[in-house]
Amino acid sequence: NSFVIRTNTCGELRSAHVGQKVTLYGWIQYQRQDLFLVLRDFQGLTQIILPQDEAHSHVKKLLSNAPVESVVRVTGTVTPRPPGQENPKMPTGDIEVKAETAEILNSCKKLPFEIKDFIKKSEALRMQYRYLDLRSSQLQSNLRLRSRLVMRMREYLCNLHGFVDVETPTLFKRTPGGAKEFLVPSREAGKFYSLPQSPQQFKQLLMVGGLDRYFQVARCYRDEGSRPDRQPEFTQIDIEMSFVDQAGIQRLIEGLLQYSWPEERGYITTPFPSMTYEEALAEYGTDKPDTRFGMKIVDISDVLRQSDIQFVQNALSYPRGTIRAICIPQGVRYLKNKDLESLKESAKSQFNQEIMEIICRPDRSLKSLLTKFLGEKQQSELIQVLNMQVDDVVLLAAGEHKQVCSALGSLRLLSASLLEAAGLALRDPTAFHFLWVVDFPLFLPKAENPTELESAHHPFTAPHPSDASLLYSDPTKVRSQHYDLVLNGNEVGGGSIRIHSAEQQRFVLEKVLKEDSEVLSHLLEALEFGAPPHGGIALGLDRLISLIVDAPSIRDVIAFPKSFRGRDLMANAPDYVTPEELEPYHIQVSWPLEEKEAKKN
Repeated sequence: NSFVIRTNTCGELRSAHVGQKVTLYGWIQYQRQDLFLVLRDFQGLTQIILPQDEAHSHVKKLLSNAPVESVVRVTGTVTPRPPGQENPKMPTGDIEVKAETAEILNSCKKLPFEIKDFIKKSEALRMQYRYLDLRSSQLQSNLRLRSRLVMRMREYLCNLHGFVDVETPTLFKRTPGGAKEFLVPSREAGKFYSLPQSPQQFKQLLMVGGLDRYFQVARCYRDEGSRPDRQPEFTQIDIEMSFVDQAGIQRLIEGLLQYSWPEERGYITTPFPSMTYEEALAEYGTDKPDTRFGMKIVDISDVLRQSDIQFVQNALSYPRGTIRAICIPQGVRYLKNKDLESLKESAKSQFNQEIMEIICRPDRSLKSLLTKFLGEKQQSELIQVLNMQVDDVVLLAAGEHKQVCSALGSLRLLSASLLEAAGLALRDPTAFHFLWVVDFPLFLPKAENPTELESAHHPFTAPHPSDASLLYSDPTKVRSQHYDLVLNGNEVGGGSIRIHSAEQQRFVLEKVLKEDSEVLSHLLEALEFGAPPHGGIALGLDRLISLIVDAPSIRDVIAFPKSFRGRDLMANAPDYVTPEELEPYHIQVSWPLEEKEAKKN
């Protein structure tokens, strides 16, 4: 209570304080029958007893008439609660404060919603009145945990391991590849700044500058439009080191998370397990596997290779053709027919992938359109390879490897959600399963034009040492020194060892990615002045905190988030500006006709 005019907070009074005169400040959380009220501040709750004697009638009247959520000062004496009226659920539940004087510091008008965690409120209303939503105990808890975790990260990096906290510019220039960037006009006609999607170039330049170890709680910006659970501005724990390899970065991050991990969330063990991108895709159908439960994708190509089933033979004739399946435990018991149909429809609509089901009957025989084409030996092999039990449901897909695995990976997660909704415990919400995914491809075909390549991570990622020669002969086969950190099926970090040769960086930009290297001339030139080997990583702080506290959305761990359309509903931003304000930036707005009419009206 240093620096402030209260004697105590509302969360700290105990039996040891009985008899003391105290001054508390806070919000009225609850009132009851002119007898008492509950006062709340950032630390907790205290019950205030209203005086019933004539001498203090003005205090009673003042406090009983004050609206809920008004801010008040109360001075009084700490007394024990009467026997039998203690509240073991409240840390201050053994005492109460008998009010002697009080003052209404600010009265509260009618609230748009009650400040209680269990009261359902629309997200739009919560965002519009975010300053009220922040009073909820859950948001308070989330933001305080976030603050503690970041402070522990600073201690670990700066105090224990010699990292330098450097703030990098927010106004920068366009970076080729990656996410779409926000543009900021300048007073030079036709010239714009870009808001950086990450401090990537700056942290590499800091390594060229000899800082050796850099860290920043970095604000980043991406103009990704309407994407649920994404924010146009977000926070990264941004890290770069010189003279380091992939294993060194991984050990640093494991130590960082172990050191900063909240005690109340249990202990995390290191080292984290690791798997290659190819293994993740083959077994989980995604590059961010949720390893809290099984249901892995199983390759059954060899079991069905000798069958006469036409679609199987067609699939296996592709260069990367495969037959794979997932086994849904107790699917017959927990999933309805409409659930299975919705799973098959999902694979069809999202991945253009047909799915066939196989059911294991009580007598361990198989029920499927396939069984008439399979002999007893093949059916027995299928049961064995998939470890099928009675009432299990198998979903089978045939076709090109990546498409089949991606479709089954999606169905694995959807069916897990359906099983849990039906009452089968599958994913422990209190478990934290970290995983490194490594050996990503360096380049991927562009979705809009598969004959052209784009960086799988970003254009500064170094090729895997074993594949360096392939960069010049067959870049599609090059693996990268890119590593992702995954937690419970969510990517919470990504990094790489960087290219530190100007010649190799220029080749990647110009020859492989067909980008204009002039945009990065400053970086390419810097690499020619004795750039050390270096690498780094960025942890998505918002996503990490939301997983730690099991928040339904990252908006629940950010003080002032944007809506999923990227709007600030509280301040109504973005907003219009006048033509006069735009004039210094040489910009004129060309209005669509319907907006012109709307503005007139």
